[in-house]
Amino acid sequence: MENNTILLQDSHGRGHDYLRISITEHCNLRCTYCMPAEGIALTPRAHLMTADEIVTIAKTFVNLGVTKIRLTGGEPLVRKDAAAIISRLGKLGVELSLTTNGILVHDFIDTFKEAGITTLNMSIDSLQKDKFNQITRRNYFDKLWENIELLHVNGFQVKLNVVVIKGFNDNEIIDFIELTKERDIQVRFIEFMPFDGNQWNKSKLVSYAEIMTQATAFHSSQKVVRLQDRSNDTAKNHKIESYKGSFSVISSVTNPFCSTCNRIRLTADGKLKNCLFSNSETSLLQTLRAGESIEPLIFQNMKSKHAMRGGMDDDAKFQNPKLFSQNRSMIKIGG
Repeated sequence: MENNTILLQDSHGRGHDYLRISITEHCNLRCTYCMPAEGIALTPRAHLMTADEIVTIAKTFVNLGVTKIRLTGGEPLVRKDAAAIISRLGKLGVELSLTTNGILVHDFIDTFKEAGITTLNMSIDSLQKDKFNQITRRNYFDKLWENIELLHVNGFQVKLNVVVIKGFNDNEIIDFIELTKERDIQVRFIEFMPFDGNQWNKSKLVSYAEIMTQATAFHSSQKVVRLQDRSNDTAKNHKIESYKGSFSVISSVTNPFCSTCNRIRLTADGKLKNCLFSNSETSLLQTLRAGESIEPLIFQNMKSKHAMRGGMDDDAKFQNPKLFSQNRSMIKIGG
């Protein structure tokens, strides 16, 4: 079956060719918006996908038209066989990428190159060391910046993911944008989103409009250039005139991009989520281990996808904790 045909259509006419695979629920950070303060009950190892199962499921999706795979976690690089998984997926002929907190990337530079990875998304929510330590509940700020520079030296494109939270790091928006002046990087501001256990409420939200107001107030609207977004892009892309890099906003809360969504998520325990905000999942791993085809389950899951944010299609539903708390915490979904 040719992989240049998108077979994964939902009932709203959207094609899906981008698979995000969480390969672990473990992480070496404890970010407040991702993991509850008390931690989470980790899935027993026997119920998690093995490397062989990850590759087998990935091959099935490639045969169904998937052309891009992103590895997530938890922190994907803490998994002991992460290098082997990356190497094997790099041979599938798809665009392979990774979202990481950056703490361990120095051990994987050669693996990334061999697998054809050219771009990495790295999470950093403050340029101030004390704030970084507060939100991650760990002390890895210096190591992260050392590894960001290491990736630049080795020719990787770096995208910095910044979850913006009012009263915490919204006063650093301009500082992050200024990083793009001399560095060819993309800063990606992400609206704070609700998940189980992350203490979300709308008062903590910094919207796309508020971020852009800060940018234009500092630089003037004439110098803030709106870039052309790629097809199916989740980010609204901008740059400051004459700056080497760019910045963007992922506005899942105030200006969602559901109408062009092409993403599917596979959790570390082998469950398929057709939307980040969906509380319904389809277990592929159980069927795979029974020796049966997982393709019918995949098609069934795709057809059940809601038009918008897992069925939370208005602001009242989206702010209802009874609804979003039924979803997993972010670390158990995969970033």
